[in-house]
Amino acid sequence: MPRSRRAARRGPGGARAGSPASEEEAGSEVLSHCSSASEGASAAEEGAGSEAVGEPGQEEEAEDRLKEHMDNLLDKSAKTRQAALQSLRLAFSSKTLSEFLLERRLMLTDSLEKCLKKGKGEEQALAGTVLTLLCLQMGSGPEGEEVFRSLKPLLVSILTDSMASPGARQSCATALGMCCYIAAADLEDLVSCLSCLEGIFSPPSAGEGGSAPTQHGPLHCSALQSWSLLLTICPPSHIKSVLDNRWLKLPPLLSSSSVALRILAGETIALVFELAQDVEEDLCHQDTEFLRAQLKVLATESNKYRAKTDRRKQRSIFRDILRFIESGEYQEETIRFGLECMYLDSWARQRTYQAFKEVLGSGIRHHLQNNELLREIFGLGPPLVLDAAALKASKVSRFEKHLYNSAAFKARTKARSRVRDKRADVL
Repeated sequence: MPRSRRAARRGPGGARAGSPASEEEAGSEVLSHCSSASEGASAAEEGAGSEAVGEPGQEEEAEDRLKEHMDNLLDKSAKTRQAALQSLRLAFSSKTLSEFLLERRLMLTDSLEKCLKKGKGEEQALAGTVLTLLCLQMGSGPEGEEVFRSLKPLLVSILTDSMASPGARQSCATALGMCCYIAAADLEDLVSCLSCLEGIFSPPSAGEGGSAPTQHGPLHCSALQSWSLLLTICPPSHIKSVLDNRWLKLPPLLSSSSVALRILAGETIALVFELAQDVEEDLCHQDTEFLRAQLKVLATESNKYRAKTDRRKQRSIFRDILRFIESGEYQEETIRFGLECMYLDSWARQRTYQAFKEVLGSGIRHHLQNNELLREIFGLGPPLVLDAAALKASKVSRFEKHLYNSAAFKARTKARSRVRDKRADVL
């Protein structure tokens, strides 16, 4: 089953004391004081006034605003519906509201379905994003599965409709992948979603032995990202079928004109090699050497017709990809949030984190601290319960941060000066 496979794929998530996050939640006017059971700690940590968070009157006021926004989803005015969807998106991404949404999920699901069916362009895109966040709030239980199953056919219909808005199709691609990852209980749902997404980023004209179209957009990136996310929870039997032939559709995407798609394709290829190691399959193929040559070119590309920033980012990422494919080394990344941190020590964990970060935005830190679903996915254990005094004592002063940054800058300058060009000394 996909859910049990997901638990097996996750490595142990490290957690230890670290520097508290100072990032302020932007634009969360809708729920500036709404709190869940563990929200008081997070608000105190961010300096948002924990004493105000616990006031029942302000919580009720915030809930009333949420109810009003939900009612506005059925308004006749498209602008009113879009404003309500935008407010719900900000609220769901910045706070944990599972208890509040539990008894209102059916009404909200029906409203989102109407927005997806009757709305146009931006409204459909916003509705897809809110649906993803709703599923994330509901979790992987029966409630989340119910939300996913009820709207899956509509998401697939919009995604595969070439006449639909590109923004709406992109949002539906993300929603389909994320909701399937969170709530799909049957292997049939997982396989059907994989096939649907694969048909978007790899149409028949870009099959094995062909060349990818030169023009790609955000839709192809979202479809590929969702497809690779679902690969991380596939059972070994389906992984083997992907390794047999489907992964060969990825190398042509390395020639895309979109730097984002080239990078995503490279990361997905690294993920496929990692999954092959997990199931003890060998990916030696007649095109493997050509693939490595492609990766080397992208890791050292210096064409002037590409933007300097794009070239730098592409070279950095493809060096990591090439190093992993050749030697199996992965450059570990540390993510800090509040008093904890976690380690991204594999391409599977990195893909999962990036997918949730894209949906939640700046709210990823809050959800990593308080959302039980995310903490289960990354192996962080139950949420920490800390009082305001402990959070205040753990804060680092501005002066201490300045000293730390100055020392880090000095050490970085010394390390880099050894390999910098000394042309001035020669002259």
